[in-house]
Amino acid sequence: MKTSDILEETYTALSSNKARSGLTILGIVIGISSVIAMISIGQGAQSSITSRIESIGSNLIMVTPGAQRSSGDRVSSGWGSAQTLTNEDLETLRTELLSVKGVAGELSGRYQVTAKGTNTNTSVIGTTPDYTLVKNLEISSGSFISEQNVKSMSRVAILGPTTVTDLFGEDADPVGSSIRIKGTEFKVIGVTTAKGNSGANNQDDTIYIPLTTAQKLLAGSSKLSTIDIAAADAGSMEAVQAQAMEILLTEHNISDEASADFRVMNQAEMAATASSVTNTLTVLLAAVAGISLIVGGIGIMNMMLTTVTERTREIGLRKAIGAKRKDINAQFLMESVMLTFIGGIIGIALGCAIALILPAMGIIQAKISLTSIILAFGVSALIGIVFGYYPAKRAGSLSPIDALRYE
Repeated sequence: MKTSDILEETYTALSSNKARSGLTILGIVIGISSVIAMISIGQGAQSSITSRIESIGSNLIMVTPGAQRSSGDRVSSGWGSAQTLTNEDLETLRTELLSVKGVAGELSGRYQVTAKGTNTNTSVIGTTPDYTLVKNLEISSGSFISEQNVKSMSRVAILGPTTVTDLFGEDADPVGSSIRIKGTEFKVIGVTTAKGNSGANNQDDTIYIPLTTAQKLLAGSSKLSTIDIAAADAGSMEAVQAQAMEILLTEHNISDEASADFRVMNQAEMAATASSVTNTLTVLLAAVAGISLIVGGIGIMNMMLTTVTERTREIGLRKAIGAKRKDINAQFLMESVMLTFIGGIIGIALGCAIALILPAMGIIQAKISLTSIILAFGVSALIGIVFGYYPAKRAGSLSPIDALRYE
């Protein structure tokens, strides 16, 4: 039996019952589009998180406090919950670390901020002059915190562009104006350049004040929430990280690194951790979407078994006039594969459309990859063969005499 004859018979068979064929194809369309959309969302999340990590600084090393423990040191509140970093740690790192561009301390918190009848709740970071070097932060107008501001505990503030809009309106120049943070008046001396939304750590919706001022007037504590270190280049990151660990272990009188009450991580480790989480999320999303593909495959098998039953006499007639078993198998297998092929093409188009529309509407980030398209289409073809094989085999094994007697 020629391939052209098989294709012609396939078209005739599928078009003879358009509603049933259409509903079967719909199951594959939903499965394929779901797989592509879910993988695209997972990869979009991974790309977004990676870019956010890269945007917070170059060759960055972060020192965070250890975990707060209670109940006989058996219950941990998680990394960063303890208050184990001090100004002395910051000063020691600044003086002893080699091959670094800068070292900055942070004490962050969220506070209610008011100005001229407006108010907002935003992140306030107490920090030091090196913060601009460490976090690649640029000033669009005015100036940043100086060493003198830190030493004298000046009540000065630098605003992110989103905070400027919230407090003073669009295109306003707040330099020289006053704001109140937790009831304390601060003078605005600068505005940072927009860096874009970075999720929970949006540097555009942040206020920067001198570290000592934040410790004295806002937190009432001399502790630090983070120490940020910028290595001179990517090649020296690991050496700087090891050196920072050694210095702080000595500073905290700790001999065993496993018992350290702080954590030192570099930017690459943060990106790797984030990628691991998002990869797991992507696999999970794809697995959930893949269930709909299995359901679509079962629908194809159900339809093909019904078709074999309805066309039993036709099968018997074909065998009686010389059709071979492999011809009958090929005919019904081709019908199954054609259903998944059509469904796969439509599903790919729909999945790509969803992955493009979601970011355009600002709902969620998504990134289409050729791998996801090839994977989805390959799986659909495999489903067509796997779920079409049994009905095709059943059709090919029918006895021509029994088939002709079938009512």
